[in-house]
Amino acid sequence: MIRIKPFKALRPKKDLYDKIIAPPYDVVSFDDCLKLAKDNPYSLIHISRSEVDLPDNVDHYSDEVYLKAKENLESFIKKGFLVYDDKEYFYVYRLIMDGRKQIGFVAGVHANDYETGIVKKHENTRQDKEDDRIKHIDATNTQIEPVFLAYRSKKTLDQILFDVENTPPEADLTSEDGVRHTLWQVKNDSVCKNILEEFKNIPALYVADGHHRTAAACKTAKKRDEKNSEKGEPEYRYFMSVIFPDNMLKIMDYNRAVKDLNSNDPDSFISKIEKNFTVEKTKPNVGKHGYKPVQKNHFGMYFDGSWYLLKAKNEIKSNDPVKTLDVSILQDYILSPILGIENPRTDKRIDFIGGIKGADILKDIVDKKEFSVTFSMYPTSMEELFAVADAGLLMPPKSTWFEPKLKSGIVLHSL
Repeated sequence: MIRIKPFKALRPKKDLYDKIIAPPYDVVSFDDCLKLAKDNPYSLIHISRSEVDLPDNVDHYSDEVYLKAKENLESFIKKGFLVYDDKEYFYVYRLIMDGRKQIGFVAGVHANDYETGIVKKHENTRQDKEDDRIKHIDATNTQIEPVFLAYRSKKTLDQILFDVENTPPEADLTSEDGVRHTLWQVKNDSVCKNILEEFKNIPALYVADGHHRTAAACKTAKKRDEKNSEKGEPEYRYFMSVIFPDNMLKIMDYNRAVKDLNSNDPDSFISKIEKNFTVEKTKPNVGKHGYKPVQKNHFGMYFDGSWYLLKAKNEIKSNDPVKTLDVSILQDYILSPILGIENPRTDKRIDFIGGIKGADILKDIVDKKEFSVTFSMYPTSMEELFAVADAGLLMPPKSTWFEPKLKSGIVLHSL
């Protein structure tokens, strides 16, 4: 049984939402953070990436950074930039991008449900990134960014979302990237009770985005439990999440670019690929000169001035939930054996390009000699994500790219 709860959020003052909200801490470079924080004393970047307010020579993972995050958070509260709600609420958060809507519940999710596998993951995490967020949570005593969770949609829960959507919102704004963000408090006690009851019948939640935040929050809870004899359910046992039905979510393609051909000449490169794929030249089908595959097991490849369509042969297809993924097929039959990319997580010869950037870039970076070959991917599906997670398996790195991204600072969760 999934355990969720309402919580007493810390939120921007109503007229400061557009100044405070910021991209997630892990999708922006330090230079971008400096630009976002410059001339904007309200930006959440001052808390999520507090190194922007410290000298250039300070290590970004030093204690000084986390203490600065604490200091900045306390300053935001003291100055009234961030204000506590009067009591615990569920919230509803809607994003609209290019006319497509996704709307979900904002709630605390019990850390033990992650530990026992009811909240399921599909990616490995890195210890250094976990440690960074653990230190941030410990210093600020606050979860400042939500985890992005998904569940198999249920009509009764969908209806609750749509009903709340027809009430006056707490905040409604459009960010610089053109995405509209709207937040509602669920103020009706009977609706709150319905939410709690309905989620008891949801068999599992799935981490869509935010694996490191999830792991950090749960490890923080475990560490605090070891030192705490408090009875009941302390707030730290719940991690702040936005929980979306899968029928409103879209996974975009996550494309690959490789620096060199691993000592292959062009003819031998194509010849090796032809052992497991049919290879045919093709024409651009998106943007000015980009190409995207239109079905599973098909891959676009830009190389040596031309686009190619690669079709996986039947003998390399699998029923295994991980090996059947297109990202796995590309890795197992081209990237590793032909291009020598054994570990895509650490190899410096490969880069990953989110589909939000379009397919034109895949041609441009090869033509500019920045990379030798690029691959455009057919997106992983939500059902594939569920199948991998349900099997207790893990996807290869960079298998999913969700858009739109949740903004940080819409709500914060004090522990």
